[in-house]
Amino acid sequence: MIYLDIITPEKLLFAGEIKIVKLPGTLGSFEIMENHAPMISTLAKGKIKVKDANGVISNFEISTGLVEVSNNEIKVLVESAVY
Repeated sequence: MIYLDIITPEKLLFAGEIKIVKLPGTLGSFEIMENHAPMISTLAKGKIKVKDANGVISNFEISTGLVEVSNNEIKVLVESAVY
């Protein structure tokens, strides 16, 4: 499994184990699954789609942000988001 945090300056929006996350990259959307290579990317306005460890799907509308992936941990920092 992968562990994901989605954080705004105001609060922690999501924290937990996931199966997959789809992110709106500035050069196009992309997905991250278990054992993804380490990376850092910028995010554009769009939707983050998370499928958690139980198969529950959550969507977050974001403005802009950054994502860092390392050792099956994903940190998503966004300016603002709507759940």
